[in-house]
Amino acid sequence: MALRAGVLVQVTRKASPQFVRPILFRLIRVRTEWITYDGWAWLDGYQIDAKGDAVARRSIYVQPAELQLPSPAQSRPGPVPTSRIVPSPRPAPPGVRRSRPRQPNRDTSIDRSLSDRDTG
Repeated sequence: MALRAGVLVQVTRKASPQFVRPILFRLIRVRTEWITYDGWAWLDGYQIDAKGDAVARRSIYVQPAELQLPSPAQSRPGPVPTSRIVPSPRPAPPGVRRSRPRQPNRDTSIDRSLSDRDTG
């Protein structure tokens, strides 16, 4: 397997003793400038959760020959959550006013009177 940026691998105990529980790892780069034992390498990347989201950036020390490709079910990302706010179809109760998202006030200027003072 060629180790290049973006590759998704499964890191198991076979690759390094610290991984008693396997993790999914998306590779950023191989740290070639760091001296290692023959057959070992430092990898920079992101630990990936079951939904396909990066949960931690890590540098790991592994035997690249023992890295495994994840099964197709593991490498397929889950649905992408939306961040859109959906308005309620029900009307607001009497006396309650629904708030709207705040828009930035573009008419506000920065008061520079404090920064222009001579402090010396």
